[in-house]
Amino acid sequence: MTQAQVISDIPKPVNYAALVIKMILALALFFLAIDWLTFAVSQVNDNTAREIFSATANPFVGLFIGLLMTALIQSSSTVTSMVVAVVASGNLNFASAVPMIMGANIGTTLTSTLVSLGYVIKKDQFRKAISAGILHDFFNIFIVIILLPLEYYFQALSGSAAYIATNYFSIDQNFSGELSYGKLFTRPLTEAIMSLIPNVYLSITLSVLLLFLAIKLLSGIIYKAFIVEGFKKTSKKIFKSPLSAFSMGTLITAAVQSSTVTTSLIVPLVAAKKVSLSKVFPFIIGANVGTTITAVIASLYKSEAAVSIAIAHVLFNLFGALLFLPFPFLRNIPINLAARFGNMTTKTRFVGFAYILMTFFVIPFLLIYFNRSDQSRLQTRKKAETFWSIPKEEKDTNKSDLS
Repeated sequence: MTQAQVISDIPKPVNYAALVIKMILALALFFLAIDWLTFAVSQVNDNTAREIFSATANPFVGLFIGLLMTALIQSSSTVTSMVVAVVASGNLNFASAVPMIMGANIGTTLTSTLVSLGYVIKKDQFRKAISAGILHDFFNIFIVIILLPLEYYFQALSGSAAYIATNYFSIDQNFSGELSYGKLFTRPLTEAIMSLIPNVYLSITLSVLLLFLAIKLLSGIIYKAFIVEGFKKTSKKIFKSPLSAFSMGTLITAAVQSSTVTTSLIVPLVAAKKVSLSKVFPFIIGANVGTTITAVIASLYKSEAAVSIAIAHVLFNLFGALLFLPFPFLRNIPINLAARFGNMTTKTRFVGFAYILMTFFVIPFLLIYFNRSDQSRLQTRKKAETFWSIPKEEKDTNKSDLS
């Protein structure tokens, strides 16, 4: 062995401070990109969004309205606050709002799935990354499959949430004002950028590009961090047991108030084979519970709509945690499905792109569009029936008044 080979085999000293600073900056950039995209999309037309939310009493369509709006805005907190505003205005009843909150829980998982697409060129890493990204989707979809029928037939969530809100919270019936919770700490900078770039559509485009840049930088830094011995030990402590992973997922997500961020960060770890899907899943369950910190913040407003919807959100995620976390055989169902989907997507990459487009955009849009068309035809029919039911004398009187 030559001297040059011996020197090359000596591990280089790691600058922990530089690594930590890089990670913090990359995280800040990721937060900024998410917040910028959220804020820009929410500025497009708030009135149109509220009209969509109040467009249906059909719980199945309501589910997909919540899913589509969250996939577009990339913030379940923003969608929740919009739903609260519509309920508070009286244009939507609370029971009809609950399926939208369920849909928002599925829609917010889009980002972690998009993060996995950054590995599309690397076959083995892409298989693991897409499995990790899709695992959060499958988990929330399973909870919806169980809870949506219970809500539809027995008002399991809305009834329980209304009871808790009425009996255990101080409600201000005269509350009025803007409901805005779930803002990230980057909002002042986001607002400053929006003032410099007033064109909303240009802001959306730039924020999406910044998001993918942040994902790329963050993925590389996280990979480097977790091959360092100190970070390896931290990773082992976090994912040592299902309970520790669940606890850390809950605490970290509650701290940043965004499950989108925390679940996106674990995708590079799975892709780099640093953590397995089975160890990551309890962390994802914890992230789902942690994001309900908005319930505590919403209760400060003392608005009945805000408190009730926030409690429904808490109950939804707690049910998922209590159902899946204690039972390994139940946890294995979404894990195995996600792993199989990863294998399928590796063989035919089109499957992954088709899944994202169909689940988050095409199917929800078509359902909402046809539902609104049906409602328009129904309203036209009712107007016609009302007109023809009016006696001829009244019709003549109305015509003479108009002339």
